[in-house]
Amino acid sequence: MKNTDSTDRNPTPVDTAKVQPGTPHLQRVLTLRHIMFIALGSAIGTGLFYGSASAIQLAGPSVLVAYMVGGAAVFMVMRAMGELALANPVSGAFSEYATRYLGRWAGFVTGWSYALEMALVAIADVTAFAVYMQFWFPNSPAWVWIVSVLLILLAINLTKVKAFGEAEFWFTLVKVSAIIAMIIGGVILLFVGVQAHDSVAPSVTNLWSLDGGFMPNQFTGFLACFTVVMFSFGGIETIGIAAGETKNPRVSIPKAIRTVPARIMIFYVLTLGVIMSLYPWYSVSKENSPFVQIFSSLGIPAAAGILNIVVITAAVSAMNADVYGAGRMLYGLAQRGLAPASFRRVSRNGAPWMTTLLMIVVMAVGVIVNVLFKDAFEVVASLATFATVLVWVMILLAHIAYKRGGYDTEKQPVRLPLWVSYLTLVFMAFVVVLLGLFESTRLALVVGGVWCVFLLGYYLLVLRGKQPGVTVK
Repeated sequence: MKNTDSTDRNPTPVDTAKVQPGTPHLQRVLTLRHIMFIALGSAIGTGLFYGSASAIQLAGPSVLVAYMVGGAAVFMVMRAMGELALANPVSGAFSEYATRYLGRWAGFVTGWSYALEMALVAIADVTAFAVYMQFWFPNSPAWVWIVSVLLILLAINLTKVKAFGEAEFWFTLVKVSAIIAMIIGGVILLFVGVQAHDSVAPSVTNLWSLDGGFMPNQFTGFLACFTVVMFSFGGIETIGIAAGETKNPRVSIPKAIRTVPARIMIFYVLTLGVIMSLYPWYSVSKENSPFVQIFSSLGIPAAAGILNIVVITAAVSAMNADVYGAGRMLYGLAQRGLAPASFRRVSRNGAPWMTTLLMIVVMAVGVIVNVLFKDAFEVVASLATFATVLVWVMILLAHIAYKRGGYDTEKQPVRLPLWVSYLTLVFMAFVVVLLGLFESTRLALVVGGVWCVFLLGYYLLVLRGKQPGVTVK
């Protein structure tokens, strides 16, 4: 039965493209290649180039199966989101869907949790960026590089959205090209027999023949790696965020949904498969990018330096997409009275400058995190995993409500059966349970629970009685 409560539901989407003439607003100028590369840029970054080392340490070669399983689940989430996006391509994206089909409280929780996810992922990216720079400048302070990259990101994100899309396109093109070259080059090295490790010869059989076999840390290690794996896919939902600024969402969004998740999964599986064939999994260190480690061990300093440039570009690209996604989400929340009114401020270039500035300030916290915590990446990554999975759960719940409520009267080019949404929802619940099973990630579950209670409490005490059009002060 459809709930018609006018306070908690907002059946009329906020179309930010329909504003008074002369008023600065978001612009529909992004093309298909922009959408695809923004999503690739957000999801292929620190998770692959740096975080994958943690996943390999936990699960060994069996991490490849984890990436395939996790990638398949994320693909289902994206199909659910794609169906919703085509029915309602607006700013705020899945926060708007949660509001429309679950209730205003759900839109509030979803939107702010996504903003938290992007902030945490961005801080992890900042942490990794500082590590990458120390490859060349081992004695330099981390804050110097962090401040520099934040200023660059601020400049990029305050330009026109089309300029941002172009910048993200070229950033992502660099790292995607490098990944493809890495895969091809690694396969050539395997055939030639170039040895990257002192005592282990390169071979595909290294995936199952070394001590411990394919699953060296048993099933426990395999389960533990899922928290890092799901963190790696975080940010792919930016496809939905960009729907509100896309020229032709009914063409661009379906193509992006069908191709981007599969490409990301293939990149992860093939790249890590090649790495662990060239180099024994137990020698992959968390101190630097696995890519740089392997080529350094081959005695080719120039190649290692070039790869370090690539992983730096990847980190900048991911941070760029994080700032974009969080900024647009907070803008969409402000449009519906679920965020401060100042977040609606848009520059003449069409960029929500207030939310962009907020994200840059939040990322600056990464400087403090680097100073205070030695294992900052693992802590931040587990917290980001909780926020990421929470957002995906809300997307799935919105999709289930959409299908069960009889809203899908128009056949969309991207569809997901209802039973698949339920099955994927069970998998996401499984990932949340895993966070509580391991000591290294239990803090994320506790903090995440507190976050949810805080959001729901704030909504009930402050926002519940307000009409949807009333903006938070």
